[in-house]
Amino acid sequence: MSLPVILLPVGVDDVALDACLAALEGSTPAGTPVWLADDARGGPRVQTVIESWLAQTRLQAEYTRRPRGIGESMHLEQMLQACGDADVAVLAPDALPLTGWLQHLADCLARDASIATATPWSNAGETVAWPRTGELNPLPQEPARLALACASMPLLHPELPSAITHAVLIRGSARRRAGGLDTQSYASWYAALVDLSLRMSGLGWRNVLCDNAFVARCGEGQPADGDMEVLGSRWPVWTTRLAAFLMDDPLATHRAQLQQLCAQSIIDAAQRDLFEACAFLPGVEPV
Repeated sequence: MSLPVILLPVGVDDVALDACLAALEGSTPAGTPVWLADDARGGPRVQTVIESWLAQTRLQAEYTRRPRGIGESMHLEQMLQACGDADVAVLAPDALPLTGWLQHLADCLARDASIATATPWSNAGETVAWPRTGELNPLPQEPARLALACASMPLLHPELPSAITHAVLIRGSARRRAGGLDTQSYASWYAALVDLSLRMSGLGWRNVLCDNAFVARCGEGQPADGDMEVLGSRWPVWTTRLAAFLMDDPLATHRAQLQQLCAQSIIDAAQRDLFEACAFLPGVEPV
């Protein structure tokens, strides 16, 4: 099964984008299609980062830049429309995906036809934040071990209030049936994604956590001015549902299990390192 297209909207922070592309390169199989889409936002330093990366990447990458900006949600909707009914993973330009992230997201959608969006864990993932929910947690110090711990998680695919912008895989057919992003009402990808999630949910699809994938991020997504007011007016129960989700924390047990698996992987690695060190001591026979 081929992996989904990755859509990466280019931002203005060249340092964050450089780190994002490096993480993407190291965590994603060679030949995976990636589309860097620039809404005339990236300055000369950003373009230098992109040109350098394009010259050496193993991924099947393309870069487009609009001559004039049209706004975040409008630009993303045009990119999504260009992908047709294909499933698309939208990755934030300051995200740091961990090993296996895209394959796990793709497997999540393939596992259940009712899933419209799959969102991975993140240190800055709001409802899917780890290790503490609703907080901007520090970046993972040992991403490789965290990725291994995630890979051992039970696949429950719990439902979320909505998908989240650090990284999300969207089922193309569900997005098309729901009408795509409402670019007339929302300026930001943050709010447009919430609205799209709720419309797809109303049509019978689910927005879920991908239990075994993790994408770190330097900060949380933000709505544009006025977007939250429009969301609140159109979906009056959403804010209450989101607040209840954060307070009740239905993912608490799941989150604790990831914490336990991560701690166990560190202990196992320490024991392995100790064993390998002891093997070189005089009088100690390797087994």
